[in-house]
Amino acid sequence: MDSVFKSLTLVFVFFLLTPVVIGASLLSLAALDQESRSLAASETEVSESFIRSPKSGVRVYASLPLYQPVISGSAMAADARPGLIKSYLMSYDSPIVNYSQKIVETADKYGLDYRLITAIAQQESNLCKKIPPGSHNCWGWGIHSEGSLGFDSYDEGIEAVSKGLRQNYLDNGLTEVEDIMHIYTPLSDGSWAKGVKIFMEDMQ
Repeated sequence: MDSVFKSLTLVFVFFLLTPVVIGASLLSLAALDQESRSLAASETEVSESFIRSPKSGVRVYASLPLYQPVISGSAMAADARPGLIKSYLMSYDSPIVNYSQKIVETADKYGLDYRLITAIAQQESNLCKKIPPGSHNCWGWGIHSEGSLGFDSYDEGIEAVSKGLRQNYLDNGLTEVEDIMHIYTPLSDGSWAKGVKIFMEDMQ
């Protein structure tokens, strides 16, 4: 009788304790998994904070160039301008394609939009392809009843037209393309200014 009672007791204890042990084991595994994740996350945060803002005593090594370049938006834009003008002139097979640097430098010299005289040349002469022979006048500059003004070279023409736009137009308050048109080509119905503005936009 005692042996039967002991057997029943052991069976009862087994079925009673087994779920408790299994439950405790599952809770322990869950807690360990959560702790591992928290540790990994904290390590990631520490690593990121070191990258973003290195703390005292932490050395961050990087391959550094031999010189420190100075990056400037205005310098980059200025450097790109001759290339933009040259690409535009090349696309139209213009005879002044090699004068893009001169055009930009002269525009800076007289405080003009660097695209202006190229756009005027497009409007007036299809970028110097339709001009009086030997005149080097791509801009219809100095046209009068007896003919139009001629230049000895494209360099001279770029210089003269840029200077003339500054002194005769911008310095007199004619700063918009429409304002320039009323003096430059007073008989235009507005198409001259419209064309020049479109050509300027094409060079952006």
